[in-house]
Amino acid sequence: MKSAAAAPSQTHLPVARLAFRPFFLLAALFSVLSMVVWFAFWHGDILLRPHGGLMWWHQHEMIFGFGAAVVVGFLLTAVQNWTGRKSLSGAPLLGLVALWLAARLLLAYPMGLPTWLLITLDVAFLPLAALAMGRLVVAARLWRNLMFVPVLLLLAGANLAMHLGVALGKFELIREGGYLGVLLIAMLMVLLGGRVIPFFTSRKLGRPQPQPVVWLEKLTLVSMLAVVVLQLLVLLGVPVPSPLLAAVMLVAAVASLVRLVRWEGHLTLHEPLLWGLHLSYAFVPVGLAMWAMALMGAFRVELALHALAIGGIAAMMLAMMARVSLGHTGREIRTLPGIGVGLALMFAGALLRSPVLAMFPQITHWTYNLSIIFWCIAYLIFLFHYTLPLLSARVDGQEG
Repeated sequence: MKSAAAAPSQTHLPVARLAFRPFFLLAALFSVLSMVVWFAFWHGDILLRPHGGLMWWHQHEMIFGFGAAVVVGFLLTAVQNWTGRKSLSGAPLLGLVALWLAARLLLAYPMGLPTWLLITLDVAFLPLAALAMGRLVVAARLWRNLMFVPVLLLLAGANLAMHLGVALGKFELIREGGYLGVLLIAMLMVLLGGRVIPFFTSRKLGRPQPQPVVWLEKLTLVSMLAVVVLQLLVLLGVPVPSPLLAAVMLVAAVASLVRLVRWEGHLTLHEPLLWGLHLSYAFVPVGLAMWAMALMGAFRVELALHALAIGGIAAMMLAMMARVSLGHTGREIRTLPGIGVGLALMFAGALLRSPVLAMFPQITHWTYNLSIIFWCIAYLIFLFHYTLPLLSARVDGQEG
């Protein structure tokens, strides 16, 4: 079998050669534009009158617009490395990108279109991505990687729940669907982080990769899966006791924290692309622990959700995109100027928007403003460095 790396050069546009190119670029740009709209909203300026209203639009688009695009870009790129088979590219990839763009545009400017059409356009994206990934995994018989397909389909289900919540006027569906979406992406971060963070760290430090502890790996993954399953039951209307969900979240938090400590993150302080990954993974147990506390009445769940979403998910995505975009365009993997600052700003924004706000709720206005500004600066730094590489052919002349 000819590997993907040995495939003949293609004639289509460089941006359409692998999924990380269009999706990383568009996700970063979309996140900045979305945050500008959200910043304006908090200052009394209504720049959009989107489907579902601005509150729903912000929640939905950061999860299923920005987050889903990065996830799909990463998985449809990684599956080529895993299977040795050519992943989605050319016209089919551009078609998937066009679907994602159409959903973003029409949810922002619905133009009186029927709700069913908006839902169909938006919800179709993740199942199609799951199909594109699944066919390669099945063809290569790499069953270990098939687990990402049901995660993408569950994400589509959470997306549908948020849409149905708007259509039926049921706030619970919106809230619980959003919670499930964040927890599913967090689970992906745990799965993928466990694969790449210790590997990247050992390669950069020139040290042997710590051998995984079987029971700890199983406990981490099973407890995170249990969190997702319990949240899915809540979404489906099954009464799940809050203490049970909180206890499982605490187990997942402790297991992830112990796992992280073994990866020797304290040796990576000289390399922002590495400490960014380690610190973003640390926000997963922080977010889960805060969520467990929120379920027991300590503060609003929304505060814990932002620790997980900004410090864990969005910061890890920034660090991963910065590294993957270099490696897959044939460039030297190094921290470009300002990327460390961008990562630091993401973590500062997460702290302000979550633990700090939980302790000092009277400074809500300032924490909202600063966390939005920090996000925009961080992702603008990424766009400054990576727009041209993502739009250009590999510097080593290879396909990809």
